[in-house]
Amino acid sequence: MNQPAFTLKPVLFVLGELLAILGVFMFVPGFVDAWSGDADWMGFFIASGFTTLTGLLLVFTNFERHLTLNRRQAFLLTALSWVGISAFSAMPFTFSRLSLSYTDALFEAVSGLTTTGSTVITGLDVAPPGILLWRSLLHWLGGIGIVVMAISLLPFLRVGGMQLFKMESSDTNDKVVARVSQFTLSLVLIYVALTASCAVALQLAGMTFFEAVNHAMATISTGGFSTSDASVGHFNSLTINWIITIFMIAGGLPITLFIRALRGGGLSAFNETQVRGFLVFALFATVLLTAEQLYRGAGDVFTTLTHVAFMVVTIITTTGFASTDYTLWGNFAVACAFALTFVGACTGSTAGGIKIFRFQIAWRLYRSHIHRLISPNAVEVARFGERRITEDVSASVMLFFFVYIGTVGAITLFLASVGLDWVTAVSGAATAVGNVGPGLGHIIGPAGNFQSLPDAAKWALSIGMLLGRLEFFSILVLLSARFWKA
Repeated sequence: MNQPAFTLKPVLFVLGELLAILGVFMFVPGFVDAWSGDADWMGFFIASGFTTLTGLLLVFTNFERHLTLNRRQAFLLTALSWVGISAFSAMPFTFSRLSLSYTDALFEAVSGLTTTGSTVITGLDVAPPGILLWRSLLHWLGGIGIVVMAISLLPFLRVGGMQLFKMESSDTNDKVVARVSQFTLSLVLIYVALTASCAVALQLAGMTFFEAVNHAMATISTGGFSTSDASVGHFNSLTINWIITIFMIAGGLPITLFIRALRGGGLSAFNETQVRGFLVFALFATVLLTAEQLYRGAGDVFTTLTHVAFMVVTIITTTGFASTDYTLWGNFAVACAFALTFVGACTGSTAGGIKIFRFQIAWRLYRSHIHRLISPNAVEVARFGERRITEDVSASVMLFFFVYIGTVGAITLFLASVGLDWVTAVSGAATAVGNVGPGLGHIIGPAGNFQSLPDAAKWALSIGMLLGRLEFFSILVLLSARFWKA
């Protein structure tokens, strides 16, 4: 029986919708620049008009009354939408008075949309307000896109063990779209409410309204872009540090938990295996590093605890803010920071990284294997919460680990080949693939940025950010000749 012909029309239609929405959002920082008297508003309006028109053209030329996506189209849409939106999102940076090259502009756009937080821009304290807002908006829009993708598309595509979190009846074409539409409104409302709550808290703690809104969007999306070169350390406020720490934790939790809690689940909705693992691990790392810093002779206990908790949470949630230069805390702290880069928070959140649930599955598989070695005839069933870990899930998770480490290794070698020292190369690769933000060392560490890197390195890191955010296989599957066969 012949398969139906592969068509791009549904893919291009959805891409057009996304570009049109992106173009509308480009008007917002343009209006902010115009209101403040900054001439950069013209660049935003030009970029907005071009992006919106391109999106509408794709919508009208590919309209279908009943939108359905099969598995191949969903793979293509996932990759093409993130790449295409990144390409258009770079335009305001090239049109601004910052005069970024397209390489730098694309790097900044990819970093924003993937909520990585690595930047090539210096002089943020005096940068145009529209550019600062655009960076935060990219975080915010990318964050909600990440959540929708993690809840709907990736489980449907059976990527990296995400099928454990597949929605009921989401494995038929029409119901994928239906279930996504049912969730979208609730997700957006929760996302907006968390952002607004964070902004209000930050303004009450001493930020200006503009600073509070920008940092709230970057916090809830676990992005990490700031309005200052010194990041959150610019404010020198322990209160602000704790507010951002709390909301970074909220951003690292599955957003569906907030929906279930509001629908009557209460605090019991947060009693999930991966949520407990994430919170316990973050607490353990905070206590361990705080004790180590106090042993080394750090000053005030509360101040030390504040900065350590901020550092642990900003890395494990892959946010990338900095309250101080933690690379000056000693070798143990630096080693811990590098290790935390790989962890990540919960799936269904805006965080990147490997994700805590995969470590939990790997541990259960290890323990089950050891038990079978001791008692070969025993029946051992590995479980994740109430769900059985099938061979399909375990193979997917183990392959994800392999591809993740392999990608970090490949990018590290490439960065070293273009002249970067090994600390910058390995931490840059790890932070890009994990969508964390700052790396280690004096160049790309918490006190530096990525501006001085060669263009080839920036392209490699941009690819790494997209691969990590899309869970690798959403892009790698497109490289298979079998995918393109009719």
